[in-house]
Amino acid sequence: MFESLKHHIPKRIGEEKETSFAVLIPLIKKEDGYHVLFEVRAKHLNKQPGEVCFPGGKVEAGESTYEAAVRETMEELFVKKENIQVYGALDYLVTPYQTRIEPFLAELHDYHGQFSRDEVDSVFTVPLSFFLENEPEYYSSVLMTKPQKNFPFADIPNGEKYPWAKGKYEVCFYRYKKRIIWGMTARLLLYNIQYIRN
Repeated sequence: MFESLKHHIPKRIGEEKETSFAVLIPLIKKEDGYHVLFEVRAKHLNKQPGEVCFPGGKVEAGESTYEAAVRETMEELFVKKENIQVYGALDYLVTPYQTRIEPFLAELHDYHGQFSRDEVDSVFTVPLSFFLENEPEYYSSVLMTKPQKNFPFADIPNGEKYPWAKGKYEVCFYRYKKRIIWGMTARLLLYNIQYIRN
């Protein structure tokens, strides 16, 4: 009855409900060393207009996260596949909102600042050394449980006064000149900079 557990590989409960995204952390080599390339999302987009981000997007059916990261970069930055040198996968992020974001570190060759105005408002670069030498600012966002109106409060102790647990979510900010890099983009950089450093 329980023999199947011998070969069971544990996974995170609820993983099948997550939406997978893939992003590329693009490096560009300049005279003063490597720079990290960022996009500013187009202002007409429905989701996160004007936000600073990395090229990337939702993983489509039948493709790997690697393929999605490369495809999205090609579409957003008009870069040929042969000019995207992917070094490898970095640590991924799972948000409280059932999204999983998998980043890849890559170097762009023969890139001259072009981008698709359908998705991108502008691009800019920040020296990689800035992130190696500077810690971000840290702030916290409170996460709360808010049951829907049809929640069966009568079936749980204390009913509507049930003491739901609260959580904290770390939010990071990097400030470079007049640019603000924050949220998930900053978090992906912060926790993966150790691999870039080495």
